Amino acid sequence: MTILSEGDMELRPDEEAPAQEKRSDVRRLELNHGEHQDSTLYRFDKGCNIRFSPGPSLMGRKVYLYTNYIVIDKALPAEKTDLIEFDRNQYYLLEWCRTTVESNSGEASLTENLGTGLLVTDTDAFCELRLERAGSFHYYFVYDSPESRVGPQGSGWFAVNPTLSAGGCELPLDGLMCQTVLTKCLGPLARWERTLRVAHESGYNMIHFTPVQELGASRSSYSIADQMKLNPRFNDPSTGRTATFADLEKLISKMHNDWKMLGICDVVLNHTANETPWLADHPEATYNCAECPHLRPAALLDAALARFSARVGTGLLAPAIPAEVCTHEQVQAVRQAFEPEVAGLRLHEMYSCDVEQLHRRFLQVAASRVPGASSAPSASELRLELDPLRRRLAATVDMELAQQIYNVYRSDCQEEEERVVRCGAAFKARLEELNSAALTAMQDHLRNALDNCLAGMQYERLQSDGPRVREVSVRHPLVPCYFTLPEKLDDIAEVEAYIYGDMGRLVMAHNGWVMGADPLQDFAAKSQDARVYLRRELVAWGDSVKLRFGARPADSPWLWAHMRDYVQLTATLFDGLRLDNCHSTPLHVAEYMVDCARAVKPELYVVAELFTNSAQVDNIFVNRLGITSLVREALSAWDAHEQGRLVYRYGGRPVGAFLNPPRYAIVPAVPSVAHAMLLDQTHDNPSPVSKRSLFDLLPSAALVAFAACATGSTRGYDDLVPHHIHVVDEERLYPAWADGDEPPEASVKVEDGLLAARLALNQLHRQMATDGYTEVFVDQMDEDVVAVTRHHPVSRKSVILVAYTAFRSPNPSAGPRQLRPLRFEGQLSEIALEARLRHKKHADSGRPYEPPGEHIRHPEYINGLKEYAVEVARDVPVAQSRVFAVERREGAHTVLEWRALEPGSIAVVRVAPAGPHAAALATLSRVLRTCPTADPLRLAPALTDLHPVDFNTLLFCCDAEERERTSGGTYEVPGHGALVYAGLQGIVSSLEPIVRSDSLGHAICDNLRAGDWLLEYQWRRLESSARLALVAERYREALRPVTQLPRFLIPAYFAAVVNVLYTTVQTAALAKLRVPLTGSFARNLALTSLQLTAQLKSAPLPALSPRLVLGEASEIGSMSAGLPHFTVGYMRCWGRDTFIALRGLYLLTGRHTAARSHILGFAACLRHGLIPNLLDGGRNARYNCRDAVWWWLYSIQQYCDAQQCTTLLADPVARLFPAEGAPSEQPLHDVMQEALDTHFQGLVFRERNAGRQIDAHMSDRGFNVQIGVDPETGFPFGGNEANCGTWMDKMGSSEAAGTRGRPATPRDGSAIELVALSYSTVTWLAAQHRAGRYPYPGVARRHRDGTLTAWTFAQWAERIRRSFERHFWIPPVPSAADARPDLVHRRAIYKDSHGASQPWADYQLRCNFPVAMAVAPDLFDPKHAWMALDNVERLLLGPLGVKTLDPADWAYRGDYDNSNDSTDPSVAHGFNYHQGPEWLWPLGFYLRARLAFAHHNGAHARTLAAVYSTLGPHVAEIRDSPWRGLPELTNAGGAFCRDSCRTQAWSSACVLEALYEPYECVPPRRRASLRRLVARRRRAPPRSIQGVLSTVVYSDRYFRYGLPLRIRPGAKEHHVPLVEDRRWPPRISAVLLNLTSREPVPPRALYLPLRRRRRDLPPVFGLPHDYDAQLLGAYRSRCLEVNYRQASGFMSVAVGRPTRRPRLRPPLSDFTIEKTPPRPEFALAESESLASSRSSVAYSPIDLEEGEGTLYEASTVAYEAVEAGDASVADAADFYLEGGDDIQRTAVRVIAALSGAVYATALLAFYFLSLT
Repeated sequence: MTILSEGDMELRPDEEAPAQEKRSDVRRLELNHGEHQDSTLYRFDKGCNIRFSPGPSLMGRKVYLYTNYIVIDKALPAEKTDLIEFDRNQYYLLEWCRTTVESNSGEASLTENLGTGLLVTDTDAFCELRLERAGSFHYYFVYDSPESRVGPQGSGWFAVNPTLSAGGCELPLDGLMCQTVLTKCLGPLARWERTLRVAHESGYNMIHFTPVQELGASRSSYSIADQMKLNPRFNDPSTGRTATFADLEKLISKMHNDWKMLGICDVVLNHTANETPWLADHPEATYNCAECPHLRPAALLDAALARFSARVGTGLLAPAIPAEVCTHEQVQAVRQAFEPEVAGLRLHEMYSCDVEQLHRRFLQVAASRVPGASSAPSASELRLELDPLRRRLAATVDMELAQQIYNVYRSDCQEEEERVVRCGAAFKARLEELNSAALTAMQDHLRNALDNCLAGMQYERLQSDGPRVREVSVRHPLVPCYFTLPEKLDDIAEVEAYIYGDMGRLVMAHNGWVMGADPLQDFAAKSQDARVYLRRELVAWGDSVKLRFGARPADSPWLWAHMRDYVQLTATLFDGLRLDNCHSTPLHVAEYMVDCARAVKPELYVVAELFTNSAQVDNIFVNRLGITSLVREALSAWDAHEQGRLVYRYGGRPVGAFLNPPRYAIVPAVPSVAHAMLLDQTHDNPSPVSKRSLFDLLPSAALVAFAACATGSTRGYDDLVPHHIHVVDEERLYPAWADGDEPPEASVKVEDGLLAARLALNQLHRQMATDGYTEVFVDQMDEDVVAVTRHHPVSRKSVILVAYTAFRSPNPSAGPRQLRPLRFEGQLSEIALEARLRHKKHADSGRPYEPPGEHIRHPEYINGLKEYAVEVARDVPVAQSRVFAVERREGAHTVLEWRALEPGSIAVVRVAPAGPHAAALATLSRVLRTCPTADPLRLAPALTDLHPVDFNTLLFCCDAEERERTSGGTYEVPGHGALVYAGLQGIVSSLEPIVRSDSLGHAICDNLRAGDWLLEYQWRRLESSARLALVAERYREALRPVTQLPRFLIPAYFAAVVNVLYTTVQTAALAKLRVPLTGSFARNLALTSLQLTAQLKSAPLPALSPRLVLGEASEIGSMSAGLPHFTVGYMRCWGRDTFIALRGLYLLTGRHTAARSHILGFAACLRHGLIPNLLDGGRNARYNCRDAVWWWLYSIQQYCDAQQCTTLLADPVARLFPAEGAPSEQPLHDVMQEALDTHFQGLVFRERNAGRQIDAHMSDRGFNVQIGVDPETGFPFGGNEANCGTWMDKMGSSEAAGTRGRPATPRDGSAIELVALSYSTVTWLAAQHRAGRYPYPGVARRHRDGTLTAWTFAQWAERIRRSFERHFWIPPVPSAADARPDLVHRRAIYKDSHGASQPWADYQLRCNFPVAMAVAPDLFDPKHAWMALDNVERLLLGPLGVKTLDPADWAYRGDYDNSNDSTDPSVAHGFNYHQGPEWLWPLGFYLRARLAFAHHNGAHARTLAAVYSTLGPHVAEIRDSPWRGLPELTNAGGAFCRDSCRTQAWSSACVLEALYEPYECVPPRRRASLRRLVARRRRAPPRSIQGVLSTVVYSDRYFRYGLPLRIRPGAKEHHVPLVEDRRWPPRISAVLLNLTSREPVPPRALYLPLRRRRRDLPPVFGLPHDYDAQLLGAYRSRCLEVNYRQASGFMSVAVGRPTRRPRLRPPLSDFTIEKTPPRPEFALAESESLASSRSSVAYSPIDLEEGEGTLYEASTVAYEAVEAGDASVADAADFYLEGGDDIQRTAVRVIAALSGAVYATALLAFYFLSLT
């Protein structure tokens, strides 16, 4: 055996590995409606920043976020912050911020403060906390008001890891190595240092001590007799000196400073020893039969069992049951003998009633009462009410209810006496039925009790894995005792009297644990009705009684105070606590005690072992208690594979995991598993020698040491102790470290046991944790051999362990096993360690694996197996290795061939990257450390001169587009499928979920590891484009180092480099756009402009006039209607789709050239007064839609408004089909006029080439197209029942269903949206003509007789306006105005059309009238419009879109399936395309319509919030969709539709318009006025006094516990000193404190104290010493006693401003929150919304000229201006909100107010005159 000195064993740190940089990580935690993440664990290190950001489901809600993490003023000195005590029930209201400017380095940015109440309009706002305090903290958020009575709408927890250090050295959590010792086995305190030195010399850096307090009579390590007294066994017997806690503290300090070791100790909170002296004085602290009478039946049963066991033990029941029970027959005899004794207890009587007594009482009452009605309650409602004292036959019933049920008239009784007798008989029968049910239930309990008793006997006395006890005695009874019974009573009747008498307070329930029970329930509580004790389900600890804390400290004040002192004493002595039996400790008790411990030791390490069998329940305990590590045991594995799984599960990320984000990145917080302390053996379990084999000790210890978490063991494991060192029975001492001539059995040396190997493994573990080897890979080489790799994520060095486990004893002469070679990428640095455990005499016997013989226990010392030794070697050359035979290279791989790997042996090798790998890693490291905005890949020059269509190629380009461009298509991944885009967005969308979950087994990762095809694809597809050749070169340079890496690292680095490329290109693309709003949602919508516009040869725009100057031709592309269905060829560009989407995709994003090109391109194709439906380059266009031309005219209007000029109207148009006699090139206004004249004249034509060659499904009549204008109403009309000329254009195509050639929705006549579009167009043209910008005054029609009818545009508009409401509005109640009341199905709506050939179609409720409202709101009566929109919300609005038909309509079919080949005509071949599925584009118009009419209906603020709320699902959709767009439609209820386009042009465009609408509706001059006024208000001086405001807040749960509150100036208990400038004191009574002696207060706090508090708790307002003494005296006269449990009802105190009368509210109760957000409410009154908005605190100044403000902010500014008395600001804001006409309203209000004042003065004068 090789013996190594301590110096030899010290493992060298990795000098070349870069130090782990101190990162200021920022983690984003998303808040969503209804998410209460009590069982989700988020762990962070100190120094990390956590950002709470609103999720999509919070859109449109005003959110207030609270946390109980202590939020302090940043200017507060560090020494002051230490005085602030954490109170888990004091919450702080956080401020919302938004990043406004990002720095190039990514290290700093400018943020804008948004106040504490945020109306969520995007998901980019955040509340940020820098985490500097260890512990577990809670957060929650509410809506609308900081004191919302609705309750939390979402909540969760986050944990901050403590910083542990010893002797000035920081110890990482994953580097902890703990050894457990039983303190009673350490002996006298003077002996401890030498005994504990064994752990130090073995490399451990933490010792876990079992309780150090005095133990009970059982000597169990966890049965504490006195929590405040040190175990007398620690006294020095040689000197007689009594050991003290001070002596213990000195020893722990020496460990801490000299050995750099930490110490943790158990705390036992839920039981105490039976002999505890204070139990007699405080029996209320236990579950005793006097104060918990529900336990009395179980106590009586337990006494009977104990009496029976005593009789067996004395031989009274022999021979049937002898005094030694050791056979199955004897166990069964116990059942037979005990069953009659149990029956004789008559326990059911304690749950039964006295039938005769209750029957007599019933008859007495019934005889004196009038019978009730025949409709009495059911008899089943009458139940027994158990006697609280559980006396026999003392249960009762609700006699009043019994009278109602049974004292009724009876038709079968003639006499009253007879009726009463029969009613009484029925009542008596019910009582007997209830008693019978109680008897049955008790029999079931007792049957289960006997079964459980026998099962316990089987384990204790018969099973091979049990203790095999034979004797029946007081020490070993047949069944364990569940209750203490101080006196020995022979007769069971005396026992019952004792239990039910005063002495019952001494009959106390024992503690234990219940297998499979809910750990969150107290099994001894009254609500459980002693079920566990009655059914004998408790695994009881007969030496300890269970403690009863109650729900709050007031329930047992002495116990709470005593245990608090005990916990704080332990925390003072040690570095951490182990919560014993944590799963059975009441959570609220453990919370309080751990908080008290952290108050004395902030960096407290808390560890616990949970047996909940549920990871979710484990996380609840971890969150609530702030548990740092959970104990996990490797001994629970049943084979090597499971052992490897445990190593992988409890620590580290997989090897080759995706890279940690750089410092500048803000990444989502990822839920984690609880941090583990993985032990090879816990002190509660038997030795692995008895469960596995002796030779498994070393490999199991090595596997545990290679887990990336805290590790540990138990004293005795390393000493090869082959038996369990029992926490109860063991009385011997541990051997001490050899330091003299001690006998071998009393001392330990490094040569003994596993100590040498353990030292090497512990040093390895510590080094890997310190250096940051955080990645883990487990390879099951065969059934017994496990290889574990620990990998460094930066240096890419590895440490590989190979362990040959021995779960079963190997053959004593077993030899090495043949294994596949050890193969790895990189080069071998060294063989770091080889070790094996063998029999010392194996050289002589040839049996190295001789199993241990019978072990002889030393009477005084715990001794192990001395006949075995471990052989350890370090830094072994390959030639001298006992394990490896040869090293060879195979390309980039190193292969180690085995020489001999024997059972129970281990080998550790170090691996480093090869030279080329290291060079590539260095290059990539430089790139990835740099923020993408700093252009680390030098892409900026290549991107500068690109046009928007080039970014379509770089980022998007779907499969069909890529095939046309390069003939290649998108990249197809085997096992995954084709990527959605060929550009970067395709691979980024696919990688995002993979990176988030570290799914290295994904098919994309397999493809990357297999070859460089995907990497090369990124740049090869760009080489064919001359404009993109430089970009392709930059891509290739960026990805070249990735190809030179080890294959297992390529997925991680490819994802990182692609992310940098994507970020850089996307930033450059956004720079080409003018995004009208801030926020990621607006940016994502704007990017769809690039996504859906591409330059394709198969789908060009018609040639523009050569006289037109538009810039380079390469900038012009055509718009796709949607991807992936409308991509190339004639199907790409649609007329109506283009111009519905044109404003959103082009005008709002600043792409005016693209908009102009499309307008003029379609103008070139004008024919028959129409523009094409399908463009197809113009020459093959189809003119079968009536609405596209009106959308085209509307887009011209929008373009001119956006450009604020009409030069477009004069642009030349190169006509493809000029009118007869017209030139081939005309100005645009002539083309527009031709379209209008043709409509006004009217036209019927037949499509060219009509027939199957242009439409395979249309009938012959459908090719006939008609357009015109109704001379009476001015409405444009057209179409017939055989075609469909609007956007609802589904043509039936099923022969089997008979729908071929039949349109589903003809919508002929005058469609409502076309009427609105025509009105908007002619109104605008009338204004342009008046201004001299449009040459034509109107239109004219020539009749057949040659006469002319001419309308000016103004006349046309007026005719439409006068006719619209009359023909389209359906009033809410029937009236004479109803043209066809027989067809009305819904009222208070607008008809879908007028004059349809099928009259019923006019009256269908569809989603088209909101489109008309947004286009031409002047046509609609505002009140009518609002009612109609309410019906849309109620009946049509879906999660993402709007239903296209009323669900109550006979034709409604909500799910679209174009492949449906059934015979059902309503759905075959997707016939229901527009008959119910929910389309997205009308939603944008619906929201704009809501905003258009909100002011008129007094609901603007509420509507604004509801608009954003409605857009929440769209935020989530565009963020999560791999297509990064909004779909065409969804099925019913927002369900996915496979036949829908995944990204549709008009969907994104219309939603972007709706998002822009709240800002757009404010005129520019008003924006500038408001901006100036807000800026002037920026630093308004506060009108206030200044003082120290200390708000003390308790939640209701905390309030129920009744924890004491003490407030003193300068005290740190429950007192947070903050300074706030207040305009007035609190609105409820205040407790005034004299602060004359206080130190100067710190500067103004950044964060305000909690506003959300119980309204009956007065705040504490301290006035400074220099404040007006007279005023202070006046206040003192109103001072209140500091009593936070009294109800509020006091006068408010006012300073400088009258306060409102306080509204008293009851405390919040628990609420059930829906999992899905409620529907947005548009129709509430404006007063409600203003009430909620006025609770906001000050917003930061907003610059509305730059689009950064919102109307909501403006309403807040206006309200605050009124509060501050700044009339100019208030007036300007009011003008801004209400519009110019509202100035008159304001004047009317002022006049009315003055008039009221005059009248009031006159009334008072009259009153006083009358008195005289």
